[in-house]
Order: sequence, then structure tokens, then C-alpha cells
Amino acid sequence: MSDPRSLVLSQGRLAALAWGDESAPTWLALHGWLDNAASFIRLAPLLVERLGIRIVAIDFAGHGLSRRHPPGVDYAIWDYIHDVLDALESLKLERATLLAHSMGAGVACLSAAALPERIDRLVLIDGLGTLATPAEDTADQLRKGVLGHRRLASPAPRYPDIEAAIAARVAGGVTPVDADTATPLVQRNAEVAADGHIRLRTDGRLLRPSVVRFCPEQVLGILQAIETPTLLIEGEQGILGERPMAAAARAALRSLRREVLPGGHHLHLEAGAVNAVATTIVRWWHEGR
Repeated sequence: MSDPRSLVLSQGRLAALAWGDESAPTWLALHGWLDNAASFIRLAPLLVERLGIRIVAIDFAGHGLSRRHPPGVDYAIWDYIHDVLDALESLKLERATLLAHSMGAGVACLSAAALPERIDRLVLIDGLGTLATPAEDTADQLRKGVLGHRRLASPAPRYPDIEAAIAARVAGGVTPVDADTATPLVQRNAEVAADGHIRLRTDGRLLRPSVVRFCPEQVLGILQAIETPTLLIEGEQGILGERPMAAAARAALRSLRREVLPGGHHLHLEAGAVNAVATTIVRWWHEGR
């Protein structure tokens, strides 16, 4: 597999990895919460080879090598739409297909609903829509968010070596992940401190609870507005399954193809699952042309 090239976009605000020829049709890849562009380091080369495309995977603000938001600026999910638009403008793209995982899939859905003229197709991996809070729980969510934002940020975790940092990701991840799958994500997110310890780059403010979220009705309304052809690939051990909100979200999309494959939430990065993910995307892409 070819090694990616590093890119700097949006006047240095966003970092990215790119695979494929610059003249090829470009897909923009969007990673999940607390991940980074290396999320696509195993899938992107397969798609580039089989589809003759270029893939540019960005680090969202506060993740990986991209800049953090200034003090006092939140990380609301809808603000990541600006990362998408800034990347498209830096790449001089009027439209692009979005390849997106987890939180990135949520950002992709918001982008396609609000700005359909900028999005060709959606390829979503174990993510659809975004987290929602019922209207009757709005005050409680507001309380959690306000108090969470007033607490002092914790210092970045430090580890004696990269192996310890990977082990911490495996042990403390929100979704199950093994060391082989976690390694590319941790390696891109790590920096060596002056004393030789490994420190993670991720902005600790990303761990704060949201002050406000969409309610379920708003999330479904957003999905109903999407007319873009959409492929959703879920892992059999992923986060969607037959949960009521996931089922309602799938029903809300007008042009959805759903495929459930063996694997977990990061199935596009799992060595034993990534080839099946690539094959599914390639087949869907050719069937739709």
C-alpha cells in the first residue's frame, strides 16, 4: 500500500493525509471523535487503487495535527462543517464525495443536509446522524455542559512510551478496539515531550459535555432533508444495530443502501475487515454510475 502524503490546508489550520494522484476525482474523508486522519490509513489505499480516485483525510480541529480552537471557543458538532468547507476550498473543490466514520458521519450528514450543492455522495461507516437529547432533557444537558466547561481542563495524558499510550487507548476507549487497530490513531496523535515521555495532542476540551444538542426530531429532520445517494456500512459489533434511534435514522434517509459486515466500530481500520469494507464501497460505487 502507498504511503500517504501530508498536507496543510486552510492556511495552516487543518492538517491532512492524501492518497492518490492530485488530478484524480477527490473524496474527502472525515474521522470519528478523538480519532484523526490515520483512521483511513488502511482503507484509503484500497479505494484509490480500485476506483482511481484521490482521498484526502483531514484532522478535525482539536484532533491530530490540526490546530485547536482558541480559548473560549467550543467544539460543537455543527462547527466541524466549517472544517469540511475550508478543506474543500483549499483543495479547490466545488463538490466532493464524503467518506466518513462515526462522528465524521454525523458531520457528513449535517453537511449534505445544509449544503447539498457541495456533496456528491455519502459513504458512512458505522455512523448516521448525530447524538441527540430529548427536548425534556434540555435543561439537564445545559447544566452538564455549563458546569463541565467551567472546570479547569486536565493536562494531556503522558505515557512512558508509545506502547503504553496504545495500551491506554485500548483499555479506555469509548468503543472496543484492539492494539493493532488503535496503533495508527495513537501514533498520529502522539508527540514526544522534552523529558522523552509521550504526550497526546488531542485537545482536552473535546471531552467536555455539549452545552446543547439537537433533539431526536431535529436529527431526523436533518436526515430527511438529505437527497444525496448514501451508503451506510455498519459493523456487526458496531454502535448502530437495531437500536430504536438508529432504525429511525435509517428510515429517514431517502436514498440509503445499508450493508452490515463482520467487524466492530472501527471495521474500516481493522486488518481483518478492511478489505470487505473496500469491496462493498467499490461495488456500490459502480452500481450507481
